[in-house]
Amino acid sequence: MNIIVQKYGGSSVADTDKIKKIAEKISKRVNEKLKLVIVVSAMGKTTDNLIKMSKEISANPEPRELDMLLTTGEQVSISLLSIALNEIGVKSVSLNAFQAEILTTNDFNEARIIDIKTDKIHSLFEENDVIIVAGFQGITNEGDVTTLGRGGSDTSAVAIAAALKAKCEIYSDVDGIYTVDPRLHPKAKKLKYVAYDEMLEMASLGAKVLHSRSVEIAKKYGITLYCAATFSNEEGSYVMEENIEQPLVTGLSVMDNQTQVVITNLPVDYTFVNKIFQSAANENLNIDMISVIGNGSSLNISFTIIDDKKAKIDEALARLSKDYGEYNVHYYSGFSKISVVGVGMRSSSGVAAKFFKAMGGIPVKLVTTSEIKISALVEEAHKLEAVKSLTDIFEL
Repeated sequence: MNIIVQKYGGSSVADTDKIKKIAEKISKRVNEKLKLVIVVSAMGKTTDNLIKMSKEISANPEPRELDMLLTTGEQVSISLLSIALNEIGVKSVSLNAFQAEILTTNDFNEARIIDIKTDKIHSLFEENDVIIVAGFQGITNEGDVTTLGRGGSDTSAVAIAAALKAKCEIYSDVDGIYTVDPRLHPKAKKLKYVAYDEMLEMASLGAKVLHSRSVEIAKKYGITLYCAATFSNEEGSYVMEENIEQPLVTGLSVMDNQTQVVITNLPVDYTFVNKIFQSAANENLNIDMISVIGNGSSLNISFTIIDDKKAKIDEALARLSKDYGEYNVHYYSGFSKISVVGVGMRSSSGVAAKFFKAMGGIPVKLVTTSEIKISALVEEAHKLEAVKSLTDIFEL
């Protein structure tokens, strides 16, 4: 049995006309004697609207109930797409997470997939050509519904492809993976091939084509991902093992809404430093661009967080101050993190020199590196200048 997994994003199923067009597109693949598992997101801005409604009732909705609310969005889109397919003579059936047996952890709003049972999918293919599965959601061993975090439909699709040992195609309103977001740099090049490690870095650094967790699964199970536009016949991009040709820098990513947290006058106690980061981890806070500097009898720590996580990190630090006395915490907002990524950096020297030459007189607040990336924190006012200069010097 030749199975393909396809995922369609919220913009692709934003209204019934688009759903009908997707049904026609799927029917053509069925005519090629393929069996398809289709993973869809909620229609358009449905998830955002559901979150907005919940916030009108509670500033901090109970996580379990929020997941119960949010999973309704995908149930609408999967049923409508199944209706559209059956209407044109394509035998299909829709499944929510419970029916598809997508088992997850108990971490409401940010659950991780533990296992996917495939027996039901295989049995349903005996009488159906298409099975439509709700993305972004799962079920716990206790029977509670969960969501996988924003962008989780990508993760759903790749995890199902891994479980079925199938190919995976990701369709959205973007016709592939670009060296730079074309909205920031109109002359950006579309990439035909991107290595898993490059895509992982680019996704975690702000590229919105793929969710980073989906790329992790693809790399682990050796699944080539094909990314293309839903309503275009233009060839897209492939995420796969590294190519023989490895450019020095493959792409540039930008992550906005960064806040720099600076903590000064800390005791020279690295156990306490560990507790700061452990406390943040307990709150599911993603801390980035860390700097720890000794200053004689005290320590200074600097790191970045997403703007809307300031209140949570503030609460975590307040709890710790009860045991460790007074220290100073300052928050500086209005920053962007700009990163260049490329597996070619592993075997080349002088990348940092070119990076800082491109930055020129732009003030850089923090820098982090890995063997395939360099990231710099800059004021948002300098973002476009930095993007253009880095794009030019690395020929992106």
